[in-house]
Amino acid sequence: MAGVVFWFRQDLRLHDQLALSSAIEQAQRLGGYLLPVFIHEDRFQALTPWGFKRSGVFRNAWMRKAVNDLSEKLQSLGSTLLEASGDPVTFLTETVRALSDPFLGDPLLVCEEIAAPEEQAQVEALRRNGVTVKTVWQSTLMAPESLPLPPEELPDRFTSFRQILERQGVKAAAPLPEIKSLPPLPEKPSWATLPRDFDAVDTTTSNKTPMQIDARSAVPWDASAFCHLSQYCDRGLPHTYKATRNGLMGIDYSSKWSPWLATGALSARSAWAAIAEFESAEGASDSSYWLFFELLWRDHFRWLHLKHGRRLYAAQGLNQAPKPPHDPEAFSKWCHGETGHPFIDAGMRELAATGYLSNRMRQNVASYLIHDLACDWRAGAAWFESCLIDFDVYSNQGNWLYLSGRGTDPRPHRRFNPDLQAQNYDPDGAYRQLWAA
Repeated sequence: MAGVVFWFRQDLRLHDQLALSSAIEQAQRLGGYLLPVFIHEDRFQALTPWGFKRSGVFRNAWMRKAVNDLSEKLQSLGSTLLEASGDPVTFLTETVRALSDPFLGDPLLVCEEIAAPEEQAQVEALRRNGVTVKTVWQSTLMAPESLPLPPEELPDRFTSFRQILERQGVKAAAPLPEIKSLPPLPEKPSWATLPRDFDAVDTTTSNKTPMQIDARSAVPWDASAFCHLSQYCDRGLPHTYKATRNGLMGIDYSSKWSPWLATGALSARSAWAAIAEFESAEGASDSSYWLFFELLWRDHFRWLHLKHGRRLYAAQGLNQAPKPPHDPEAFSKWCHGETGHPFIDAGMRELAATGYLSNRMRQNVASYLIHDLACDWRAGAAWFESCLIDFDVYSNQGNWLYLSGRGTDPRPHRRFNPDLQAQNYDPDGAYRQLWAA
């Protein structure tokens, strides 16, 4: 019986799942099975050039939480999630070969399309190994086919991009409903031939160890994506978003959708559909529009990756700026919240203690590293990748380039005055006091 292997990547959900829906259709057409797979990639446990792991304790814990939730949902539908750790290209190649049928051929591999260089290289390597791979784009609010221009021809500047979409009246499509049934798993004899030279993932003991969460954390770790989204709307918070989004403390100052968006446990279309429903019942406002605005920013960083690719990862970015300087000692002090500037150190301590930081503080600490400490922006981007539970490869790269003056914005420097920022956003010193130690 021929079938399909579905590789979950940054789409750990069953709702609004274009890629998984496509995989199900293919499996049904073939009259075969569907094998869901998730790989804990060893590249994220490798050391960066700056000496720390690419994925730290909080990011690992948030990913584990998302994978556990997905696994439970698949089990409730009579399926399972095959987990392994190692190199996805090797594991998936061997899995496809192990499931190959001498009469029906190899199974099809289906996965989400991700436009970042490493993720694209994985798909290319799989194809070189003879694996038939179908990728499906599904991480943006707007579908590529709904855009007035091909993604590669969209303006580099966000404002121009947004204005084009608004003039053309481009709207987000409704999200797909949650998947309620799945094709069967491969027959048991096939399981015996799956590759065994990979680290087994124990999903019953150590991976379920509760994470110690700092009581000061601004993220509701115990909530699910849709419970959090529902309470956000039920309490009328979309009408206060614009006024509170630059806050520094507490759960309610911003939407806090980003941790679930980052793992794909929540789709952008589902988030926006909830806000559209809220506007229908409670009326639209500048604040509810601003949530749409932020989702468009997220889209824009994805289209920039399709347009510029690996250039976004070069030291000079998109311009001819010289190689950035770097001071290892200053960078280490920045990472540990020991720069001597109370406002910046408070932000870095929050990040280290919780795996999260407000957008306002991210801009401040990034600016301070680049413009005040004269350190390599890529080192800062790598530290954010390691620490943040809501790390998103597109937005992280785009924002660091933006602040370093090496992205698509024509302004060469975006330095934030930390003293003025502290005065404006922490006038009573409450945030600095909260993270003083």
